[in-house]
This record gives sequence, C-alpha cells and structure tokens, in this order.
Amino acid sequence: MTPKTTHIPGLILMLAGLTALAPLSTDAYLPAIPAIASDLGVIVHDIELTVGLFLAGFAVGQLFGGPYSDRFGRRTAVFTGLSIFMLGAFWAMLADSAHALWLARILQGFGGGISVVNSMAIIRDRHSGRESAQAMSRMASIIMAAPLLAPVIGALILKISDWRSIFMFLFGYGLILSVALFMRLPETLAPREGPLSNPLRNYLSVLQNRNALGYLCSVAASYAGMFAFITASPGMYIGYYGISPSVYPILFGANIVTLLLCNRINIRLLHRFSPQQLLQGAQKVQLLAATALLLGYLLTPAPVWMVLVLVMLFIGMQGFVMSNAMAGTSEFFPHTAATATALIGACGFATGAVGGILTGLLGDGTPLPMVSIMFAGAVSGFVLGRWLLPRQSACDSTSA
Repeated sequence: MTPKTTHIPGLILMLAGLTALAPLSTDAYLPAIPAIASDLGVIVHDIELTVGLFLAGFAVGQLFGGPYSDRFGRRTAVFTGLSIFMLGAFWAMLADSAHALWLARILQGFGGGISVVNSMAIIRDRHSGRESAQAMSRMASIIMAAPLLAPVIGALILKISDWRSIFMFLFGYGLILSVALFMRLPETLAPREGPLSNPLRNYLSVLQNRNALGYLCSVAASYAGMFAFITASPGMYIGYYGISPSVYPILFGANIVTLLLCNRINIRLLHRFSPQQLLQGAQKVQLLAATALLLGYLLTPAPVWMVLVLVMLFIGMQGFVMSNAMAGTSEFFPHTAATATALIGACGFATGAVGGILTGLLGDGTPLPMVSIMFAGAVSGFVLGRWLLPRQSACDSTSA
C-alpha cells in the first residue's frame, strides 16, 4: 500500500483518463448512430437504446465494483473492469445485429463501471478533507474535456473510416490506459483477509449514515436536472429556437466550459470553505437559476440568451456539487470508500436516466418539461441537503 504522502507524477491525469471512459463511450459514437442503424438494417431508435443500455450497465458495474474493490484492492478492480470494457468494445466492433450491439454495450458499460468507481476511491485512499475535494476537482477539470472532444473524435473517425472504427478506438483507448495504469498505479488499499463481507450490508451502512445520505440525495437530484437538459437540449435549441445544427455544439459546449471554470474556482475556495459549505452554496445557485428558468417560460417565452446563461449557471454548479459530495461522503467511509462512491455514482446515473426519460415522455415541443424537471431536482436537492446534512459553524469550517 502506497503512503498518502508519496507523490506519483501523472496520477490525477491517469485517474481522469479512467473516469473519462463514460463520456467517451457515450458521446464518441453519437454522430454514427444513423450510420449504424442503416448498416444493421434497423430504425434509429433501436440504436439510440444503446446509450441507455450502456448507462444501465455502467450503474450496475459501479454497484458491483465498489465492494469488489474494497475487498480485493484497487488495482485488481481497475484491471478487471478495463478487461471487460475492452471485451465489450471489441464485441461492439464486430456486432452484426442490433441485439448483439445491445449486449456488447451492456458489457462495455458494466466493465467501465467496475473500473471507474476506483478513481474517487484511490483519491480518498491518498487524501482527506479539503485535499480530497481539491484532487477530485482537479480530476473533474480534466474529465470535462471528454464530452467536448468525444463527438469531434467520432466525427473525424467517420470521415476516414466507418462506425466500427469508433469502437476500435475505444478498445485502443482502454488498452493504452491499462498499460499506463499497470506501470504507474500503486495499490492504495491492500486486499483483505478473512470471509467476504456482505455488499448489501455495506450499502445499507452508507444509506443509514445521515450525512452520506444527504450527499447522495444532493448528487442524485442535481443529476436529474442535468440529464433533463442533456436530453432536451437538441430539441430546445434547434427545434424550438431554430438554432443552426452547426451552432448547437457551441451552445452545448459553453456549459462544459462553465463546468471547467467552476471546478477551478472550487479548488481555490476549498482553502477557505468546507466541502459541505461549497456544495450547499452551489445548490442555492442552482435553485435560483432553475426558478428563473421556470418563471421565464410560465410568464413569457424566455429569450435564448437568457436560457443559455441560466443553464450554464445550473450546469456549472455541478462542478461544486459532485466533487464536494464525493469528498464529503468518503470521509465517513475510509475503508469502504469505493462502496460509498459507487452508490452515489449509481444513484446519480439512475436519477439522471429518470430525469431524461421523463423529459422525453412529457415533451410537448416546448422547453417547459425540461425546466420543470430541473426545478424539481433543484428544490429536492436543496431541501434534502438542508434537512440531512448538519449545520456547520464558522469554527467548524475553519478547522475542516
């Protein structure tokens, strides 16, 4: 087990590359969905399902990977997950039917979930308190480049090859990452001896911790709002406001840039404030932004510039919510950090999927369903966070 004080050059970059498996695997092949449907002789909707199936596999992989990592060590879990991820990518590359692609994507997501859950746990093994939140924010800043680059990478690959080459790229990415981590990643949690612990009992212990439950609810609620926007953003900007499809990536990318900026601000503010204070401050901003959006559509059609600014503010606050919630939760479970962060991640993806599905089901051609779900998520996160998390005094925040 590596001491916490040992500096490992490039570790945050490698862990960010590991965590980026999810956005790369979901966004890189989006430009190829029509081509995949045409090649496999199915409707586009059949291929669009692979996004949800990947996320479902990813959530289950996190739930399995957390206890697996806490029991057998971080390195074992990382390489097990990456191996399954690469197997799924290779299978997807060779898929000759939609059903084969569905299974391949579930397998790919499951492997990705097992490996990715270790990123936050490794940081917790090596850092605590503000240092942990700062390290997570630095990693998140790097990760946010993935959603910007992934569609560009997919489009470039399509120009020189076919859609199968995108999955070949993902296989190669997993392989390069495996080699780099094999050479540089230390074991930060030694495998445990004795009988296997019950993972359900471990998850229950997280849910029974009032503070951890408060952080979990905060993340889950904010994810519901974020995925509601992600799901509805093409229809809102292109369909409702008539924005050109070539301009849409710029408007969408503005949210990622804001998220990056907020991550950097979070790192600096952690020198003065505790993770809990910053998280709850971000929830206030999200609530204000969501309220303004909702009123904008209830009272009068909101102009596109207003929507752009308020959504950027809402999504940007995720930079505070996610990293501080993960850091705050892992403080209570130093020996089962992967289990705790896995539960938060899985719940976030689950509520995000619910938010996205509800946005689609309630769609009426206007952005109102989207902003309603964003508002509901902001209210839920704010109320549950205030109720479950203890109040901190000035003395507490100074000594945290």
